[in-house]
Amino acid sequence: MKIVILLLATAGVLGTLAAQNNVVIKKVPLKPTSPSSGSEMFGAYCAPCHGRDGRGSGPAAPALKSVPADLTHLAAQNQGKFPDDKMFLLLTTPRDIAAHGSEEMPVWGDLLKSLQPGRNELAQLRATNLISYLKSIQAK
Repeated sequence: MKIVILLLATAGVLGTLAAQNNVVIKKVPLKPTSPSSGSEMFGAYCAPCHGRDGRGSGPAAPALKSVPADLTHLAAQNQGKFPDDKMFLLLTTPRDIAAHGSEEMPVWGDLLKSLQPGRNELAQLRATNLISYLKSIQAK
């Protein structure tokens, strides 16, 4: 009897996990954000996966192949210094990033294409202000 209950409980958990893996992320057009507001850009472009708190628990996270990074520990993972240059390249250089999928992934595709280095001052302002916001949410 205990084995049957255990098997049924296991089947229920596996069924729940399978259902979670079938989560579909709805692609929506980018909504305009202020290039001067890192917080606003983070909320629109990063929070769906990384969570509003930046810890990796956004509403789209369950549909991803890998867990989104906890963006509140970027400095801690870099000997206490925030990796400005690395983040600037990540934000401004279109490329396939395993965790982000292709450039066509929801939200980031069009944004990454618009943030190419040297394209314009607005692109640099967006990247700089988003990086400033990421610095502000680093764990102390």
